[in-house]
Amino acid sequence: MYNTLLTLSRDIFFYKNIKLKDCFETRIYLMFFHFSIMMIVFRKKGEKFNQQEYDILFQNIENNLRELGFGDVTVNKKMKELNKILYDILLKLEHLKKDKKPFKLNHLLIIKYFTELEDPKTTRYIDFERYFLKFYDFCFEISLDNMIREVIKFRY
Repeated sequence: MYNTLLTLSRDIFFYKNIKLKDCFETRIYLMFFHFSIMMIVFRKKGEKFNQQEYDILFQNIENNLRELGFGDVTVNKKMKELNKILYDILLKLEHLKKDKKPFKLNHLLIIKYFTELEDPKTTRYIDFERYFLKFYDFCFEISLDNMIREVIKFRY
């Protein structure tokens, strides 16, 4: 799961076309956006996401921080922050509507984590939003049993 999300977050599309800053935070935010969409799909299909997958994801992030040279205190603090960020994204990613229209991204959440995309009328913003809408559709079409394995095949 971690490697799949990491691969998705490193897609050249985000850095060449969208021109996001290529840094640790950007990759983590992109991983969390992808992961949140997968969790939303599970919820909409009436299933719970495997807690073990969630735990392994955060263990890998913690190991990555330690490999970057962060000490115990810093790692623990950063992991708390990252957990809060994931839940912020997960709970607010989908723009909740009163009607039952298709999945729609929350603009305010996008610009909170990707300040480069402040203007929703730019091609960069539109492409970013379109990418994640297509990712949602792709995930929704995959069986839940295969999602973690198959999501790596997503191409925008």
